[in-house]
Amino acid sequence: MHISYYQTVLVIAFLVVAIILTAKSDYNSHGLSPAHTNELKGVAILMVLFSHIGYFLFSDHTFLYPLSVAGGVGVNIFLFLSGYGLTRSEAKVHLGIMPFYAKRLGKIFLPMWFVLVATLLLDKYLIGLTYPSSTIIPNLLGFFPNSDLYTAVNSPLWYFSLILFYYLLFPVIYKKRYAGLSVVLVAVLGYLATRLPLPVTKDVLKLYQLHYLAFPLGMLFAHVRVCREGGCHIPALVSYPLVVLLCAGFAYTAINSGIGEEVWLEQLISLVSTCLVVLIFIVKSFRIGFLSFLGRYSYEIYLIQWPLMYRHDFIYKYTPPFLGTLIYLGVLVLIGFSINKIMKLAKV
Repeated sequence: MHISYYQTVLVIAFLVVAIILTAKSDYNSHGLSPAHTNELKGVAILMVLFSHIGYFLFSDHTFLYPLSVAGGVGVNIFLFLSGYGLTRSEAKVHLGIMPFYAKRLGKIFLPMWFVLVATLLLDKYLIGLTYPSSTIIPNLLGFFPNSDLYTAVNSPLWYFSLILFYYLLFPVIYKKRYAGLSVVLVAVLGYLATRLPLPVTKDVLKLYQLHYLAFPLGMLFAHVRVCREGGCHIPALVSYPLVVLLCAGFAYTAINSGIGEEVWLEQLISLVSTCLVVLIFIVKSFRIGFLSFLGRYSYEIYLIQWPLMYRHDFIYKYTPPFLGTLIYLGVLVLIGFSINKIMKLAKV
């Protein structure tokens, strides 16, 4: 067997051990509590990282397969949780439009600015790479029209522009009294926006078209939930077989993702995969501390991971792939933790 197979097995073995050692029983009501959403964010960032590493950092794409096949699902999970979280929060405590912007936009912009400035400085002083002001200024404003992994300042931040669109749209459209209509309007406006002649590359436009429904799906889920607080307790004898079944379904849809097919089909399969992952974390009767820990710093990790691993790699050059991946995971968590604490000190 190819050496990448063994390298991948070692990464999987580490993940299994980390999950087992940090798992503990959870007999509370099943639903999307903050603990569950952190776990989901942890899963999502691993999906994104493994996809970027397996398909774009290594010419041998067998490394990290099949862990690397669900990068798009990871992005969907982030968007889903954003729609879910904003809707749940607004349904409990209504904020006006301007208070909403004041509270929410700083939470996404300031970490992004921190990472963007750090990236620009590292690129300039470590590898002599600079960018024109026509690129930097739109990026600082939250507009990332280029997703090319090798030429953009920070390729994965095409996602920032999409989530910013929904953050700007949400407080204008969402009304608790007309929750269903709000979801439909956000979905329709998202669809229409992806059909406009936007000043973005074709790849970015396709990414918008693939992922625009995940945010309104999260909004919908916030109002139509299988298990509401205090009203749904699934016995372990039922939850464990159900988790296995859902995992099998996810494995099938993630591997048979429809990539290369029509956009609508790839989008549909990705949304099904997203729903299956969400359901797994709703019905399981245990919590996973490892994933929850990753989830707390997933946004910061997402912001920094690609430029660090691609343009400023200092680990994969000197280590075998499995060890380099685990070291990078630790380094990214440490950086994410540090950025998070800096933002808290700045009272973001």
